[in-house]
Amino acid sequence: MLYRPDHARALVFPFVFIGFVISLCLHEFGHAIVAYHCGDRTVRDKGYLTLDPLRYTDLQYSIVFPLIIMALGGIGLPGGAVYINLHYLRRPIYGTLVSAGGPLGTAVVLALLMALFAAVPEMSKTAPVLYAALAFLALLQVTALIFNLIPCPGLDGWGIIEPFLPAPLRELGRRVAPFAILALVAALFFVPGLSRWLWQTIFAACALVGLDARAAFAGLRLFQFWQ
Repeated sequence: MLYRPDHARALVFPFVFIGFVISLCLHEFGHAIVAYHCGDRTVRDKGYLTLDPLRYTDLQYSIVFPLIIMALGGIGLPGGAVYINLHYLRRPIYGTLVSAGGPLGTAVVLALLMALFAAVPEMSKTAPVLYAALAFLALLQVTALIFNLIPCPGLDGWGIIEPFLPAPLRELGRRVAPFAILALVAALFFVPGLSRWLWQTIFAACALVGLDARAAFAGLRLFQFWQ
């Protein structure tokens, strides 16, 4: 039904939202599968290797908060609820690998979407609504990658470098992580220089992977059915 423009406003929102939840599952699965192979066998008992959305999501941080940011700014946020037992990661490099596993999962989703566009080049003309919805979903992967790799406590970018930081700095990062992410989101939205840097980086990344940014923002407008 996404082929029919008259249904676009009603269908793009659930289509993109479900797609984003699936991408979130693959992101969190990336963390879990790497953690499993690095020594944390508890991820299997917790169901993190099942690709079950109920195992990966938290209503507030995985659904409500990311959905608000998606709707307001077109930015995909990581919001999973996979908890890794760091005591089972025997080497510092394992912590880096586990943190990198999530962004790798997001990158795989982005690569699959771009491969789909390449395989069906006429989609933009034959199914413009579907094309816009998928382009917006791809944009969410780009923004999630860029945002999540910022070395801010609580994000994977911090987790990648954290094992090699001094112990006091690691402890400080753990204490401020929940507030640091909120502060970063606010800064990226409301501090002109940072906001401009973010979108310049996003547009550069879209050009790099061949994503049609105009179609993606058309998808965002369709996603915002209330406007």
